Parts: sequence; C-alpha cells; structure tokens
Amino acid sequence: MSVRIVAVRKNDEAYEAISHYKWVNEQTGDTGISDRPTMVAWVERGNRAYVSSHEGTVDCYVNQKGSTKFLQTDADSRSSNNLLNLPRC
Repeated sequence: MSVRIVAVRKNDEAYEAISHYKWVNEQTGDTGISDRPTMVAWVERGNRAYVSSHEGTVDCYVNQKGSTKFLQTDADSRSSNNLLNLPRC
C-alpha cells in the first residue's frame, strides 16, 4: 500500500522532531494522521510513503538518530518535495 504525506506536525527543523504525518491514500481516497512510531512501523513492514509536488516525487525511508526512528526523504535538488517543507497540521 502507498500513501502520500501531505503535511507534518513538528516542533523544530529536525526530521526526528516530526511527531505526526498527515497522509492520503490516492487509490482509495482515505486520509489520516499517524504518529511517528506508527508510520515508521508501517514503512518498515514494506509499505510506501512518499512526498509529491509539481517538481517531482520522492520516497520516504526510515532513518535513525540515537534511539529515535523517523521518516526522511532522499535529498534532491528540489525543496517542495521535502518532508520539512510540507505544510503543518
């Protein structure tokens, strides 16, 4: 299953500070907000989360800093498809 992340809730500018991800399943129309541990576990089970904009689409992957796991996007030359640049929810 795949979901597009459309907004994030966070306290500062670090990926690991994102506490919640707002998403939409473009195939079913389902939407929701999931906390970081839930989304990390979901991606680790082989599901796909991605960020999409007029500039392109990038997949999210699980990264870890210390004991904290979080989603991160691969860096590319576009800022609009970066998790940290998404609207807040």
